[in-house]
Amino acid sequence: MRPIPGITVTPYVGQDILPVVDELAGLRIAVFRDWPYLYEGDRDYERDYLAAYAASPRSVCVVARTLDGEVVGASTGIPLADDGEAFHEPFLARGMALDEVFYFGESVLLAPWRGRGIGHAFFDAREAHARACGGFRWTAFCSVRRDPADPRAPAQHRSNDAFWRGRGYAPVDGMSCTLSWKERGHAAATPHVLDFWMRGLDRAETPA
Repeated sequence: MRPIPGITVTPYVGQDILPVVDELAGLRIAVFRDWPYLYEGDRDYERDYLAAYAASPRSVCVVARTLDGEVVGASTGIPLADDGEAFHEPFLARGMALDEVFYFGESVLLAPWRGRGIGHAFFDAREAHARACGGFRWTAFCSVRRDPADPRAPAQHRSNDAFWRGRGYAPVDGMSCTLSWKERGHAAATPHVLDFWMRGLDRAETPA
């Protein structure tokens, strides 16, 4: 992993995630508040979500900090078999073994620090961790589906699709899941469709 000026990138595994849960919860709320997620964050939910990751001994959370210790970004990963059932069904429907998939939960990064290579560092660290764990054939993540014509989309918004494709990932046709969360300005949670992207850990395989 190449050094990034002014930033340290540190992976935490399993229970070692717990001491940074509060910082990560605040970061997720701040970043996901913006397009395309528009998430009205709840700190208690975030703590529970991250504690569930810590309960998996092979989970990882990669944290980016400035040299003075400020957390500016984080990225998570977990064996798919240890994640929630909502993520299992699309793989089971395709006959894919859950224990062969390492799932990337999210990458969140404060806007001033984007474009410096931290996103690549997050993928490098999570992919290296999945290889070191052994037994994983695929890495996967999902991205919320939004209407390109949605008037709430900022004019300057740029999709991550090109970045993900550059990392060797591709969307899997017809493979999605549905999760609910409360958007800003909404009184209750609403369902959202998320599409899966995958690649083979050795890059030689592509999902059917």
